[in-house]
Amino acid sequence: MERLFIKGMTWGWNSKRGDYRTPEAADSLRKLCETGCEWVALSFWTWQDTVHSTEISFDYGYTVTDRDLEFAVREAKRLGLKVCLKPVVNSRDGLWRANIGFPDEESVTHRYWDKWFESYTDFLVHYAELAEELDVEMFCVGCEMVKSESQTDRWRSAIVKVRQAYSGPLVYNANHGKEEGIAWFDAVDYIGTSAYYPVGKAPGDTEENMIANWLPVREKLERLQRKFNKPIIFMEIGCRSALGCATMPWDYASSELPYYEEEQANFYSSVIKVFWDEPWFSGFFWWDWSVKLYPLEQAGTNLGFDVYGKKAGVILAEWYSKPINILSK
Repeated sequence: MERLFIKGMTWGWNSKRGDYRTPEAADSLRKLCETGCEWVALSFWTWQDTVHSTEISFDYGYTVTDRDLEFAVREAKRLGLKVCLKPVVNSRDGLWRANIGFPDEESVTHRYWDKWFESYTDFLVHYAELAEELDVEMFCVGCEMVKSESQTDRWRSAIVKVRQAYSGPLVYNANHGKEEGIAWFDAVDYIGTSAYYPVGKAPGDTEENMIANWLPVREKLERLQRKFNKPIIFMEIGCRSALGCATMPWDYASSELPYYEEEQANFYSSVIKVFWDEPWFSGFFWWDWSVKLYPLEQAGTNLGFDVYGKKAGVILAEWYSKPINILSK
């Protein structure tokens, strides 16, 4: 079987209504193509009020609109990029979406989960229909929804309804370390994960040490792939250009860390070397590429996940220019 390998990047996060339809956004996508990227995960969110709410609303004053999404998809395709549409639900109370869930009292839990999945399925189907209309190449049915993942039958039912609206391949984005707790990966086409594994064991760790720490992760994920016979995609992966970033790749808020692009570069090169040629591995959507990029001369002070103008960006472009083994298991 021919292997799908995604040379990708996440684009669009933290955007609000109208942000995709700007000259800065168009320029950002053009610069993204210069890295050799072939895919973008167009990732955006809407809200529920708290992690215990059962209704998912649409914030017309904030969330990107269908018109914004249509513009971004068409612009990406004009540049030759393939698109994974990735709608996400966040909670206004500031708690991580992994905590969306309900009390364990059996008498109320079923009712709450039924209501939430009804709303969530409506949310997914809306964007699945849009993905079908826009001929999007992949659709992501959820991201890091850890507390909900035990609701196997409800997830299966939601995915059935998504497939009725969208004919392309589906992926679910688990969180690192939680992939083995999902019993319904057989219902999607690709196993996705946010691979923020802390492979750096000390600030400024070496590429060699990170490679050694990626190896057991690779073994674990290969076992998961064999269990479900589904390829694995790193739906999110990356770290900031800050000292200590590889010890906590998920961190986006520690402003006191000094700039240090070597560690970010080592994180990139180590994981690419470990996974690139694995026939069951289907590629990367790195986190992330901003819709409004900083000026190139500010790359040396930017502490974010972006790799524009940084050593990690050079490494990424070098690897993305290489061919891949087209055969999979």
